[in-house]
Amino acid sequence: MNSDSHSSYNALQTSVSGTNAKIGLNFAASYTFSKSIDDTSAVLGGLPGGAGAILQTFAQNPLDERAEKAPSTFDVTHVFSVSVFQALRFDKVSFLQPVSRYVTGGWQLLNITSILSGPPFSVYSGEQQTSAGAGGADRPDLLTKPDFSTSRTRREDYFGRGDNNYTFFSVPVGQFGTLGRNTFRAPGYKQFDFALIKDTPFGRRGKSDLGLVEFRTEFFNLFNVVNFSLPSNTVRGSGFGIISHTAGTSRQIQFSLKLIF
Repeated sequence: MNSDSHSSYNALQTSVSGTNAKIGLNFAASYTFSKSIDDTSAVLGGLPGGAGAILQTFAQNPLDERAEKAPSTFDVTHVFSVSVFQALRFDKVSFLQPVSRYVTGGWQLLNITSILSGPPFSVYSGEQQTSAGAGGADRPDLLTKPDFSTSRTRREDYFGRGDNNYTFFSVPVGQFGTLGRNTFRAPGYKQFDFALIKDTPFGRRGKSDLGLVEFRTEFFNLFNVVNFSLPSNTVRGSGFGIISHTAGTSRQIQFSLKLIF
């Protein structure tokens, strides 16, 4: 068995980190600008159930696989992440000096932020336009490029024309469509996670504490950002151009108590 598939990946990767013991700060940030190109790929791990999008790995024209060369289905152009650890030294605040250090000491704030640009996706006609190729792999012709947005009154209408989203395309008969593979980009992704931590020592073992009681309050997606998944991408299918699923979760808060000794 031979495979003529080809892929390439190029990236600019940068990072910065630092520590300031005086103010109790520790941070690290990274940014990647990259491009992954191939002629066949799918998202690792697939899509959540009900996402409404089709990821087709077959070539539209099996006799011209080079025409499938495009950004990889898992390609993400921009990836930015930052983590910050900050000791909250309330015990050093002057007006809190009368308060016991068991109350004001041991507070910490942790933040992890991730911001990614959207992955590419293809649009399929939903019809077998020729007698060649796999069913469902044919693509239409592009008439007018959609104005992609999730900021409209109907936020899930990514293409912008609702029930008329199909009018951006035409489906040829007896020939392959001219629209390329992975031509469009889905919405980006933002995640802001925070944790508030309180360490309280207890007991004595010689000159050191016997142990710690650690209380954590964790906030996942603190700002409750709605991250949209891929839109339905079959022209002749139901809900075409509409996003029916979110990526990630809504805001979640959890508490934990840990005994360390």
